Amino acid sequence: MRYHVIGDEDTVLGFRYAGIAGDVVATADEATEAFRRVTRLPDVGILIVADRIADLIRPIVSAQRFGGATPLVVEVPSADGPSAQREDLLELIREAVGIRV
Repeated sequence: MRYHVIGDEDTVLGFRYAGIAGDVVATADEATEAFRRVTRLPDVGILIVADRIADLIRPIVSAQRFGGATPLVVEVPSADGPSAQREDLLELIREAVGIRV
């Protein structure tokens, strides 16, 4: 089993320095194509996706993550920082549950 990363150029480059192959994408169409191709590869066990890219293709990322299928999808902050949407979600959780996540 191997790792694979899908993200912006800086994120993918950083993971390449660690020996992890990846796909540089910039649009939802590119991200969708790369995501579908990589999730069909039998030797990929963990798929790392930059959060800004995952936001572009949220429905298919969520379906893969919560469907229990391999590969396991892990979101990481993009090279230029976490998305604003994620911070808003954490704030909503804190307000709804009353705990800090």
